[in-house]
Amino acid sequence: MTKKTVRVRFAPSPTGPLHVGGVRTALFNYLFARKNSGKFILRIEDTDSKRKVDGAEDYILKSLSWCGIDIDEGPYRQSERKSLYQKYISLLIKRGNAYFAFDSEEELKALRSESEKRGETFVYNWQNRGFLKNSLSMTAAEVEKSLQKKKSFVVRFKTPKNKIIKTHDIIRGSTSIDSNLLDDKILIKADGTPTYHFANVVDDKEMKITHVIRGEEWLPSLALHKMLYDAFKWDAPSFAHLPLILNPNGKGKLSKRNGEKNGFPVFPLKWFGVENIIGFEDIGILPDALVNYLATLGWTPKEGEEILKIDELKSLFSLEKVVSGGAKFDFEKLKWYNQKYIQKTSNQKLLKHLVSLSQAASRVDGENLEEAIGLVKQRANTVMDLWRLSEYFFFAPNNYESKSVKRISKPGLSKILVKIADLAASKTTSKESFVLEMKNWAEKNGISPGQIMMTIRVVVVGNLSGVDLQEIITFLGLESVEERARNAIQKIL
Repeated sequence: MTKKTVRVRFAPSPTGPLHVGGVRTALFNYLFARKNSGKFILRIEDTDSKRKVDGAEDYILKSLSWCGIDIDEGPYRQSERKSLYQKYISLLIKRGNAYFAFDSEEELKALRSESEKRGETFVYNWQNRGFLKNSLSMTAAEVEKSLQKKKSFVVRFKTPKNKIIKTHDIIRGSTSIDSNLLDDKILIKADGTPTYHFANVVDDKEMKITHVIRGEEWLPSLALHKMLYDAFKWDAPSFAHLPLILNPNGKGKLSKRNGEKNGFPVFPLKWFGVENIIGFEDIGILPDALVNYLATLGWTPKEGEEILKIDELKSLFSLEKVVSGGAKFDFEKLKWYNQKYIQKTSNQKLLKHLVSLSQAASRVDGENLEEAIGLVKQRANTVMDLWRLSEYFFFAPNNYESKSVKRISKPGLSKILVKIADLAASKTTSKESFVLEMKNWAEKNGISPGQIMMTIRVVVVGNLSGVDLQEIITFLGLESVEERARNAIQKIL
């Protein structure tokens, strides 16, 4: 028997920007496909025209590309496949697995209201469908008359009575559900478009999908989807429902609102819509870092190893090792991953990324900025940090941090500042020997080396941060040091 080629799909709806949870779902599908020499298919589920947002599909494509998730087939669009759904719904109706329901929304609302008054919940199923306005309770002539008059209708699935629906999930194991507890779900809406439940089963069959890997929010629908496969007499694919990505506090699904509350994005790229929303790219998160981190949310790639590029993730991925419990989104952990990737990335690539994000950075000399990036990259958590950490190389401080000034404000400060300026202006010293000469001078004048070093740092940086002092002096040159020292004399003393 020939082994089937693994085929998986990512099927987002174009209702807005792609959430990081969707990126994780796409990633796990992609990794599974690559691990098993299979195909990764993109399908746009756009049958709900009212919720469709302009630009969303393009955003999805750009986000996947930015993350390095390559598409083998697609994008397919459900809006272009309506004739296919009509063909298959006709088959289900003919077989008696689906039926026309002519009940108006007002009639159903009234029935729900009556049930609530009795302390019950109205469910459209085997218990009452024989008394409602549908092709199961009406004569053939009545049905035909209603169709000819173009009376509004939906098509519902005829859920079998007294049947135990057995399902299996790779991550969560096997379950059994009593069909008597289920309702007759709508398969075709009143406007003729298919519901998610119907369209995705048909599409998965037509696209020869072998594994459906999706979020756990679809787990309650698994029984219905299994019944649809059985009704068509099709073999169902294998299912795996991924755990939710939770808010940092572990309570609830990660949302845009909670991201904003905690100070981080939840989308990969900037979204230009009714409101412009920043993405991870905008704050300087590298795509490899985001992918590496997302891979760990619900799955442990390799014990003892955290930094794994996408090719390594492909070779290691296993659905059997995905956990069922939700995974908290830890932005600090993501920044840790990003720091590691920044350190591994060439200064040239970081320069290109930085100037695309920062107008200020784009206005300084690129060659010098690349050198500065090399000096500060070990300290940077994001690409934007590279500019924050290196800005003093290009612009003298106009203001001095009060805490830092307080640390150096001791007797003799005036003398030290003047010496820094004079020595920097001296023709007998060099930028390579400047720090050592200042230390020697301090020793002769009974001043601690620490006091000297802190003062020089405040002069050239504006505070007590920054890389190795000698590296700063070498980069700036003595002319710049003198200028900054003269300025400090005027503003600090």
